[in-house]
Amino acid sequence: MKKMIIAALCGSIAGGVLTTQVAGPLIAQDAAKNASVYEQLDLFGDVFERIRAQYVEDVDSKKLVEAAINGMLTSLDPHSSYMDAKAFEDMNTQTRGEFGGLGIEVTMEEGYIKVVSPMDGTPADKAGIKPGDFITTVDGENVQGLTLDAAVDKMRGPIGSEIVISVVREGVAEPFDVSIIRDTIKVAAVKSRLVGNIGVMRVSSFNDQTYPGIQDGIKKLTEEAGGKDKIAGYVIDLRNNPGGLLKQAILTSDAFLNEGEIVSTRGRLAEDSSRENATPGDLADGKPIVVLINGGSASASEIVAGALQDHRRAIVVGTKSFGKGSVQTLIPLKGDGAMRLTTARYYTPSGRSIQSLGVMPDIVVNQPVVDPTAEGTEAKAAEDQTKQRTEASLRGAISNDSMSDDEKKQLEDERARTEEAAKLRDEDYQLAYAVDILRGLNAVAPTP
Repeated sequence: MKKMIIAALCGSIAGGVLTTQVAGPLIAQDAAKNASVYEQLDLFGDVFERIRAQYVEDVDSKKLVEAAINGMLTSLDPHSSYMDAKAFEDMNTQTRGEFGGLGIEVTMEEGYIKVVSPMDGTPADKAGIKPGDFITTVDGENVQGLTLDAAVDKMRGPIGSEIVISVVREGVAEPFDVSIIRDTIKVAAVKSRLVGNIGVMRVSSFNDQTYPGIQDGIKKLTEEAGGKDKIAGYVIDLRNNPGGLLKQAILTSDAFLNEGEIVSTRGRLAEDSSRENATPGDLADGKPIVVLINGGSASASEIVAGALQDHRRAIVVGTKSFGKGSVQTLIPLKGDGAMRLTTARYYTPSGRSIQSLGVMPDIVVNQPVVDPTAEGTEAKAAEDQTKQRTEASLRGAISNDSMSDDEKKQLEDERARTEEAAKLRDEDYQLAYAVDILRGLNAVAPTP
């Protein structure tokens, strides 16, 4: 016993000596780092005072400080920035689902404004702005060198006023100007419709209206179809959805999952790391789901697509998503402003980070460029097919005695739905492909 106590004491003493030997250099390093920080702050103060005293014109000290803060944040990554009181209020308004402007989600790349996606039905969408476009000038003023928030502020303005932006587009030799009339942007986060016996839900953004919109959309589709048993599956269209509120992405994923992880976030601090799990209850009652994505699907859209893909709850169709796998925290500051700071990365249930990689579809389907003036489209071909002579068109053809009149009507209705889906290929090839997948799954599903 005495030996054990002595050994323990010796270990403690030795540990104390070792700690002293290591702590000395560590303390010295910390002191050196602190001294370096204070020197840099002194340098900042010196530059600030010299600008105020010697710049050719009077300067606004508040603007100088805000520019310095924003410079710190924007040097970190494209999504961290400072927002003054007005920008902060505008952002809060946008997450509520109604705001003024062009209806365009943008990011900063190589000093220029890059379009992530135009929002459905907005002035930017109607003017033909596309994901991947670069905006180089706003009303003749070059945006290079501006912060993202400053450039966005230039695109805002009175409702009904005109703005002219210069656009650089891949595949177009020269920049071109686009005139857009500003309008009040009312974002219907979810729009639903039936295509044959397939329920299609177009989710254009993740704001406070999204999850309630999903619930209402499924209820509306069920009523329109005459019951859930009449719906063969659902398409969740996340194309050109730039994201939004993380909580809404979690609720939307949970709407179609009964259990398991939805998303995890990992940051430097414990409070920035979390794991979100699904709760029992599937609004689709286990019906097959296809999720549509493209290069304009970002952030919250990628959380939903990644979660449903990893759990094999949905087939993901389209093209690779944008690849924004970081989480921004809004931190209110003095003066009613806020800073948007990247605090974590998010990970799909399988543990993969989407950052800079995006979600890869299970089935890659490109959206072909359709020339509306071209002849010989699929829809026309389908129409020509229906006009071909068949046995039934022959004079004196005997009748089909294997079906009742009701059964024949049911068959005709089913054929009409199939032809309707075929016509969709000219309007939206990717959506038509998704509908065809669900119809195929339904065709081979075992009869209950």
